[in-house]
Amino acid sequence: MNLTLEQIQDFKGKYPRQIWSLFFSEMWERFCFYGMRGMLVFFMISQLNFGDEQANLQYGATQAFVYAFTFVGGLFADKILGFRKSLFWGGLLMIVGSVILSIDPHQFFFLGIAFTVVGTGFFKPNISTMVGKLYKAGDSRTDAGFSLFYAGINLGALLGGYFCIAIGKGEMFSSFIPEDKRWNVAFSLAAIVMVVSLVNFIFTQRRLGPIGLQPQTLNADGTFSPMAKWKEYGVYVLSLVFVPIIMTMVSITEYTDLFMYIVGPLTLIYLFYEMTKVTPAERKKLWAALVFIIFSILFWGIYEQSGGSLSIFAANNLNKDLLGLDPNGVNNSGGAFFIIFLAPIIGLLWIWLSERKLEPNTLIKFGLGFIFLGLGYYLLFATKFFANLQGITSLNIFTIALLVITFGELCLSPIGLSIMTKLSTEKLQGMMMGMWFLASAYGQYVAGIIGANMASAREGATNYEKLITYTEGYKDLGIYALVAGLVLILISPFVKKLMQEVH
Repeated sequence: MNLTLEQIQDFKGKYPRQIWSLFFSEMWERFCFYGMRGMLVFFMISQLNFGDEQANLQYGATQAFVYAFTFVGGLFADKILGFRKSLFWGGLLMIVGSVILSIDPHQFFFLGIAFTVVGTGFFKPNISTMVGKLYKAGDSRTDAGFSLFYAGINLGALLGGYFCIAIGKGEMFSSFIPEDKRWNVAFSLAAIVMVVSLVNFIFTQRRLGPIGLQPQTLNADGTFSPMAKWKEYGVYVLSLVFVPIIMTMVSITEYTDLFMYIVGPLTLIYLFYEMTKVTPAERKKLWAALVFIIFSILFWGIYEQSGGSLSIFAANNLNKDLLGLDPNGVNNSGGAFFIIFLAPIIGLLWIWLSERKLEPNTLIKFGLGFIFLGLGYYLLFATKFFANLQGITSLNIFTIALLVITFGELCLSPIGLSIMTKLSTEKLQGMMMGMWFLASAYGQYVAGIIGANMASAREGATNYEKLITYTEGYKDLGIYALVAGLVLILISPFVKKLMQEVH
């Protein structure tokens, strides 16, 4: 099916047909990713005998490298592989990582994680960029499309986030799975769904036309020739070389500290260099994109306690008063559950407001995201008022907090993916999408440090004292989020000028 880009973008209705296929590929990849993410801290504490503080730092380091490597994956996709080959190669590496963990997660934990980190770096930024390519510049339906796509992400997160940890802990299928094989099965499940994701993408390619094809080399006479094979194969070899490096840096968190101190400034220097090659109007848009990227670091630093400190909080301080569900499973998948229902509604709301010229600009949406995030963390703080003397509090109140935080996420994350494609130049789209995820890496890194500080402050304390320490920390995070949201709303007129015609 040889569709042209114009035919793809000239679609009727609210969503292009191709977005559904990309939706399912991303859904199963996110099952794999969030399934393993949800197991990390609990597995490290219960199976590898890590302390709470160490587990939080390891979690932050692992997640930071996952998102940091998306910058590398986006760069290689832009320059050499193209989005399709990059996505497929990343998926294969994720399958290898999941299979390694399924064989012996205790012995090969960091090796399997390293393969997953590198694979996610090649997969994640490029499928998001292809979604952006389905729309013409300025199409008011773009935000709705990314909101729908984000629902696919979270359907995978819901299934993987609950099933994997529940199987590993023995909360599900324990009568069928031997106790010593539960974690093997949980990691195997991640590998199986990743295979499904890649098979689906193979069939998807027929309807993508020129979107995501490998870039061609510009010759001196103005003609184009295929990319040299040695460059493509060189990327594959180099990415495998990265595996033992990532394995070492993730397992020794001091190396992660050094990496994060260096890579951010270097990335900014490279971006500033690329900005010298663009027009003044394009440069203003890139400055606007940088504002979104910087604030997103703070957002994810607060939001991503779910995989770290909230995982420990769920295991130690929550009851099962919500339909008897496992608190860790709810913590891992509750936000995703709400997004599945809310994302299409929010996307249609943006369209409805846009048609009536009432839609808030993207920066206002970001500000609202922070305000909802802050209110959600205040509800997490409020769980202490429902605790008994043993430090056990209500999973119901905890879940309501996740609902409020989800409204914040929907105001920021899918809109962030969309705005990166709108503000980027044609040649820098993969890089800017990578920078968006690199900002998430710093957010994950900060989240790990915050969680570790909460854990280290409560050594030897009673379970009730631990609950008070965590909830007081969540109150502070709520204050930071609310302040950031107000600042974003105040500076929105200035940033709107930098964005020019982009809304």
